[in-house]
Amino acid sequence: MTLTAPKETAAFICSRDTLDGAYPPLILAINAARAGMEAKVFFTFMGINLACKGGIEKARFIPPGVMGAVPGMSAIATGMMKKKIDKAQIPSLPELMEMAQLGGVEMIVCKMTIDMMELDEDELVEGSVVWTAEEFIKYAKDCKICMFI
Repeated sequence: MTLTAPKETAAFICSRDTLDGAYPPLILAINAARAGMEAKVFFTFMGINLACKGGIEKARFIPPGVMGAVPGMSAIATGMMKKKIDKAQIPSLPELMEMAQLGGVEMIVCKMTIDMMELDEDELVEGSVVWTAEEFIKYAKDCKICMFI
């Protein structure tokens, strides 16, 4: 009888609902799953907006520093960043979310953040799972890879 080793695990924490907050955890989770790992993305604080229905489409790019405070600059910067993403033939965030889910990446949503933001679980993207911080820590403590992005 041949025993197979358990899958290595990976967890990526997403706490921002911006383009630069959303791309890294999704890309890393997709690639971890492609490498044969069990991968999860934990959405907390503002990152929870990405796990809400229609939220991923609203992600924008906020320029760093004083430029981010200039009225209208976020819209201009978001448009410019999306053009760069298209030109580089990188999938859009909605496409990445779909790729992740189809690839077996599990979307985990922070229970405390749901309560704090007064959200209902039916507002979440289909297939999302709600965990407490304790449940996430129990999973993350044994992960081969665990990253806060």
